[in-house]
Amino acid sequence: MSEHGDNLVELTVSELSGQVKRLVEDSFGRVRVRGELGRVSRPASGHVYFDVKDDKAVLSGVMWKGTAQKLTMQPEQGLEVIVTGKLTTFAGQSRYQMIVEAMEPAGEGALMALLEARKRQLAAEGLFDEAHKQALPYLPETIGVITSPSGAVIRDILHRLDDRFPRHVLVWPVRVQGDTCAEEVAKAIAGFNALAKDGPIARPDVLIVARGGGSLEDLWGFNEEIVARTAAQSDIPLISAVGHETDTTLIDYAADRRAPTPTAAAEMAVPVRADLAAQINDFETRLLRAQTRRLTQARHHMDGLARGLPKLEDILALPAQRLDAVAQRLGGGLQANIAKQAARLAQSTARLTPAALKARLQFLDERVQALTARAARQMQTGLARYQSALEALSRQLRLLSHESVLERGFALVLDETGAPLRDAAQAKTGSLLDIRLAHAQSVAARVEAGEASVKHKAQPKSKPKAKPKSKPKAKPKPSGDGGQGQLL
Repeated sequence: MSEHGDNLVELTVSELSGQVKRLVEDSFGRVRVRGELGRVSRPASGHVYFDVKDDKAVLSGVMWKGTAQKLTMQPEQGLEVIVTGKLTTFAGQSRYQMIVEAMEPAGEGALMALLEARKRQLAAEGLFDEAHKQALPYLPETIGVITSPSGAVIRDILHRLDDRFPRHVLVWPVRVQGDTCAEEVAKAIAGFNALAKDGPIARPDVLIVARGGGSLEDLWGFNEEIVARTAAQSDIPLISAVGHETDTTLIDYAADRRAPTPTAAAEMAVPVRADLAAQINDFETRLLRAQTRRLTQARHHMDGLARGLPKLEDILALPAQRLDAVAQRLGGGLQANIAKQAARLAQSTARLTPAALKARLQFLDERVQALTARAARQMQTGLARYQSALEALSRQLRLLSHESVLERGFALVLDETGAPLRDAAQAKTGSLLDIRLAHAQSVAARVEAGEASVKHKAQPKSKPKAKPKSKPKAKPKPSGDGGQGQLL
């Protein structure tokens, strides 16, 4: 027993929180609450956190990701809603909250307020501008209809098209009411636009989005932002026929044309064939009449012009007279021309005698001989000039060659690699040197420390003269040449 004299059981914070949680959940179960949305938070997890409040209290709420994705409306601050779910507690912050399983606007007034706000937003972005509206084709080959395949709307459209002008119709079935309505309608519009123009499925020339009348809640799918944006971005002209004439949805503003009823949409899509046939017949009759009238007027005009023209005989009389005069002069002219050409021919023939031809040939022969002699003289002169120049160059070459230098008493020393030796310091002890003299004579020498030994003396190409007896070689004296050796 405690010092206070009571017998209360001690609980941990977690145990107390668990008992409160079970008490709240067992006492209330599922509840339905009406209030105004306060703060709305959408973290990256996909869950939605918000407050539902009135003028006296605030209730925290959370909607899990899976439930939030199925909402037909987007929670926005200030919107009056009715939420359905169950109460629970959040022990981490010692507060209770509501796990929301469904959310709906609280009455038509809230929906209208949301609709007006969304309308103003999209209008500010330019989605409803008339400049972006496309003209409908006069007579489309293929019509795409987006609606429920089981309702009376598609039958009304097909019946009206058959009455006016039968066309090829493609139906894209969608739900026109419920949670998935907006997504399916948007995918249908995008799907028709994605068809290739030359693909196996004909791409529609015009689209009709149709639904019968209903309440604001029933038509709410056509007020979703995704539907309005997809309709505004459609490359195919689109006719909106949602609800009755008094019903207005956001797709009506985004579409290129709005029809009060689905039947009226079919009338907008195609003309009346009978009216076209009657109009064509009328055009044909008017065209024939106009052509007949134009031909008659042209004939009368031509007749009037013809009366002002001179007669054909008068027009041809003067040219005929000129032709006769020319014909009379033609015979004399031909005779005179023949005589002139005969004289020229005789003159030319007189110059073509054998004596004249022989004299001409002799003249040409003499001219050829003179040109030949002249060419021979010029050739001899040129050869003599070139020979003199060649001899001068040969003399200069001999003067500049190393052989002329060797004839003056100089020698050319080559190392073992055949490269000229320019400095005694380059000679290595024991290396073999090649000494070149005049008249192609050469001497081989080996470098030794202090002296050089002569290994071989080349003979001249021509027979050499008798050599005088050589004096005995004196013993070489040491020198201070750094051990490079001497050549004797």
